[in-house]
Amino acid sequence: MDFKKTNAEPSTVTRDIRRFDGPTGNIYESISIISKRANQISSEMKEELSAKLAEFASHSDNLEEIFENREQIEISKFYEKLPKPSLISINEFLEDKTYYRNPAKEQQTKI
Repeated sequence: MDFKKTNAEPSTVTRDIRRFDGPTGNIYESISIISKRANQISSEMKEELSAKLAEFASHSDNLEEIFENREQIEISKFYEKLPKPSLISINEFLEDKTYYRNPAKEQQTKI
């Protein structure tokens, strides 16, 4: 996923809670979906950051190399400035970009 091209706000904003229950009909189900998607995004971001920082891994503990590595610091700062996974997840949900399904509801409609 490309986290750089999200429309999510970089900080918390006030939201109308009534917009969240529209797609599912249940505010708690919507929050559950958003939460699970935020966990997925967080894992993806962590893996991507770890892969980029692994390129700079040093097997020796040379103190000078640690302080001189500006690229590693810039990468870390970039990821710190990205919107939080929860904000990206909320934005995706409200823009109808999140795929979800509820097997329990599907089972009830078949009966």
